[in-house]
Amino acid sequence: MQKRIVIAMTGASGVQYGIRLVEVLQGKAETHLVMSKHAKELIEFESDIKVEDLIKMASYHYDEEDFMAPIASGSYKFDAVVIVPCTMKTLSAIATGYAETLIARTADVALKEGRKLVLVPREMPLNLIHLENMVKVKQAGGSIMPACPGFYNRPKTIDDLIDNVVGRILDQIGIENDIFERWGEPKKRRSSPKSSSKKK
Repeated sequence: MQKRIVIAMTGASGVQYGIRLVEVLQGKAETHLVMSKHAKELIEFESDIKVEDLIKMASYHYDEEDFMAPIASGSYKFDAVVIVPCTMKTLSAIATGYAETLIARTADVALKEGRKLVLVPREMPLNLIHLENMVKVKQAGGSIMPACPGFYNRPKTIDDLIDNVVGRILDQIGIENDIFERWGEPKKRRSSPKSSSKKK
């Protein structure tokens, strides 16, 4: 049985990480996509993909205000939530239990049900409030994965940098992948699924 993964994208720079995660998970997991209003704006601004085309890559899609979505309930069994990229506003909401949007509510569900929660903040520099909120989420059971690609594999393209981060995210949620070169392992050819034919 495929894993059920919630992918949430918020209005921080770095939407390419979220786009790539949705793309790679096609055929590997059942994906539930939620995008904030500002995430949709940044997708159009920072990438060449249309929001409608990204939605088509996901198994399911919900509006950020849709609290009737199944992922808003702890009785709906999903395996993990990944918020990528994660704004400091969203981080703050999760750290304080302020579940005003479906994204924050689903993260809250993951924490209360003991499921995997991965936040990928894309901000610098970090102030003390940001750091304290990260500590709170970590103490509550979440994982904090700042978008910090490695350079030991001598990346040649921006795609190489993106895949390094996305591959590590996939490791966190237990999805086998070979999209990036691992330390101490022989080089592997990266897989690049491009099909967007599968739909809800």
